[in-house]
Amino acid sequence: MKTYHVGIIGFGFIGKVHAYGYAALPFYCDPVPLAARITHVVASRKETAEKGRQLIGAEVAATDYREVTENPAIDIVHICTPNHLHKEAILSAMRGQKHIYCDKPLTGSLAEAAEIQAALKHYRGTAQMTLQNRFFPATIRAKELIDSGVLGKTLQFRACYLHGGSADPAAPLKWKLSAAAGGGVVADLASHVLDLVDWLVGPIRRLCALTHIAYPERPSPDNPARRLKVDAEDCVILLAELDSGAVGTIEATKIASGTEDEVRVEIHGSRGAVRFNGMDPHHLEFYDAAAVDRPHGGLRGWTRIDTGHRYSPPATTFPSPKAAIGWIRGHVACLANFLQAVAQGRPATPGLEQGIALERLMDCVLRSAAGGCWIDVER
Repeated sequence: MKTYHVGIIGFGFIGKVHAYGYAALPFYCDPVPLAARITHVVASRKETAEKGRQLIGAEVAATDYREVTENPAIDIVHICTPNHLHKEAILSAMRGQKHIYCDKPLTGSLAEAAEIQAALKHYRGTAQMTLQNRFFPATIRAKELIDSGVLGKTLQFRACYLHGGSADPAAPLKWKLSAAAGGGVVADLASHVLDLVDWLVGPIRRLCALTHIAYPERPSPDNPARRLKVDAEDCVILLAELDSGAVGTIEATKIASGTEDEVRVEIHGSRGAVRFNGMDPHHLEFYDAAAVDRPHGGLRGWTRIDTGHRYSPPATTFPSPKAAIGWIRGHVACLANFLQAVAQGRPATPGLEQGIALERLMDCVLRSAAGGCWIDVER
C-alpha cells in the first residue's frame, strides 16, 4: 500500500492537533483509510519547526512553506498557520496538485477566497476544511434526524460558541485579535456555528449582525507595558433567516466570562427538536412533539440519546462506544504521571500500596454482600 507523505505548515496549537490525529488514527480506524507519515514540519521560527520535527519524528524542519507545497515527494499538505498566511500556501499546494487539509477559515478575506475559487478549475487534488464539530456522533445523529423529517418543518434555531478567553483586559493582543492577521471572533469561532447551522438546516438566506470590541487597547504579547490598538471583534451576535423561512440567532464570543469552549446548537421544528452542547458531547437531546402528553405529561419530554463513541465503519470499538468522550484523556494523563515518576526516579502515586488497599476494600465489599452484615475495614 502506498505511503502518503505529509507536510504540516504551521506548528502551533492546531498543528499539534493535526499531527496527533495521525498518531492516534490507527487505534480508532481499522483499517486506516490510508498509510501516511508526516515527513515535513514548517513553522515561522526554525526552533519551533525543529521541536515539531522531533516531536513527530519527521525528517525535515523548515521555515518556508514551499519546501512542502513544491516538493514532489509530498502528497498531503496541512494548512495550520494564522489565517492571513493561508492563501499563498494553498495556491502553491493547488498548483502542485497536493491533497489539502486546511484549518478554518479558508483564508483571511473574501478576496483571497475568490483567488482560490478561480484556481479550482485547474485543481485535481482532494481538499477538506477542518470543521470538526460536524464529526461528533451527536451532530451526525442530529443531521440524520433532521434529514429524516422527524422534526417536521424547521421553525426556529439558535447556535452559539461561547468562550471567555478575552474577558480579561490584561489578555495580550495575539494574532487572533488582529484584523491584519485575519483574526476576530467571526473567523475564529463564528465560522464553526455558522457552518453547523448551514449544514444542519440551511442554507442561510440572510442575516443581520452586531459586533463589539470589549477593550480598545490590549497589552503587547512581547511587552505588557506597551499598549496596542485592537481592531478585530471580540463578539458577534446575529439574526439569520434560512431559505426555508425559519429564523434564529447565532452568537460567538470570547468575552463570555464563566465559559471555556462551549458550542451549543438547538433546532426547533413543527414536530420535534434537537439540541447539542459541546461540553456534554456524549449526548444528543431529542424532543418528540408527537409523544403523548397525558396523563400527567405522558411520555412527552426531552430524550438524551447516548451517541457516545458510536461511529460507523471503519471505526473500531476503541474506546468502548459507551465510554464518555474524553474518557481516554484520563488514561493519557495517568500514563504521563507514571512515566514522569520513572524519569525522576521517584515512587508513583497511586502505587502498589494503593492497589493492595483497594484489594482489601473489595474483599470487604464481597464479604459484606455474602454475609449481609457490616464489615470493618482494616487499614
